[in-house]
Order: sequence, then C-alpha cells, then structure tokens
Amino acid sequence: MSDDAPTLRSLSEVAELATAVVPLYVRFSGGPDADREVVSRDHESGCLLPGLSVNPLTAEPWWDRPVDHWVARQLCQYAHLMTEDRFPWLLTGTMAGRGPDCEPLLVDVTAVALLDRTVVTEAEELYHRVFDVGDQGT
Repeated sequence: MSDDAPTLRSLSEVAELATAVVPLYVRFSGGPDADREVVSRDHESGCLLPGLSVNPLTAEPWWDRPVDHWVARQLCQYAHLMTEDRFPWLLTGTMAGRGPDCEPLLVDVTAVALLDRTVVTEAEELYHRVFDVGDQGT
C-alpha cells in the first residue's frame, strides 16, 4: 500500500476504474500509508476485525443503471466518514470476512487510487439529481 497511488479528480474516472479493476472498494481513512499500521475494530463490541473495513465500488450484477450512479451512491453513503484527516481512496484485496454492518473486510490490500475531495462533491450532486433521496441525507 502507498499514498503514491494516482489521484483521481472526477467521478467519470472513478466509474471507469470501477469497471476495469474488479473487485474495487473504497475506504475513508488517513490513506494507504496510515492504514498499514491500523487494524479495523468494531466500535460497539470492541472486537478486532480480520481485515480493513471497506465498501464496494464494483456494481452488483443486478444493477441496471449507469456505473457512475452506483459509484456516486456508494461514495455518498459513506461520505460522512470524510473529515479533514480522512479521505476516500480505492483499493482491492482479498476478502477475509464481513464486518458487523456486513461490509467486506480486506487483507492483502493494494492501493489503486486516491480520490480528490471534489469527486465526493461531484458524486453528491449526481446522487441528489438521479436518486429519490428523501430525508435520508448522505
């Protein structure tokens, strides 16, 4: 893992990568270098998890909408995790299990790309334009 991965600056770049690298996941954290020293933990139970907690960016086979819609939705579902010290980055790896929220837990991780924060802003704009978001928020 390394923060030397390329930085993507548009939602279309992320959507293109999500079809080229399968499976592809997103993680909001201090980045690949910071995560090399981290073990994911379930905050409620305190249990150590057997891999990094991530969320899928590869669209499910049943998804019949454009890939950028899937990517926007996935990024928006977890955008609340983004802070001044945490940003989204893309990775792939081997699934070692699932966390308490049914999220994939990865080992043997390879950093694929870092995401500029403007990608999340673009994703939020698309998300609110094409989905029936209601009062759920992002």
